[in-house]
Amino acid sequence: MTGLFGGAFNPPHLGHLELARRALEEFDLDELQVLVSGDPGHKRVECPVEERSALAKLAFADLSRTVVRADPYRYTIDLLRAEEPDDAIFLMGADQYRDFATWKEPEAVLERVRLGVATLAGVERPPVPPEHEGRVRFFEIDSPPIASSDLRARLQRGESVDGLVTPAVAAEISRKGLYRGPGLH
Repeated sequence: MTGLFGGAFNPPHLGHLELARRALEEFDLDELQVLVSGDPGHKRVECPVEERSALAKLAFADLSRTVVRADPYRYTIDLLRAEEPDDAIFLMGADQYRDFATWKEPEAVLERVRLGVATLAGVERPPVPPEHEGRVRFFEIDSPPIASSDLRARLQRGESVDGLVTPAVAAEISRKGLYRGPGLH
């Protein structure tokens, strides 16, 4: 089975890494593809996909059976139609699943892949509509709640993100001065 973990990874953090680690175990994945969205349909990103992909490659470098690549499609359904993955599970956090109904053609997504939804220990799972039954599987991760938007705000203020991203990601962000300019959210 192949895991598909898409997102902006703006920047990639330890919560992303924990989700990937647990998914590899939980679903006994043959491969995990980390898909860095070039132009995500649900959010604005100011950091170019090349920079975010480079950070993601650093973040996931030590995770076996994992490849990082840019995702040229604006919406998940477009990727799934173009690449037609066989026996795949699309991974996301519970926060994304709560908004899943607002995605472009969510039912068409569920026709092509199952969803693996990560939840934090002690946090209530989002409800699963009857039409999603059997297509959604929850799994628990052990991670403090981390949001990329909070990391960008910290970096804009000149604060450290140590302990929230891998050391290699922190070093690269610092070296390149990423997320320091005005309007980088």
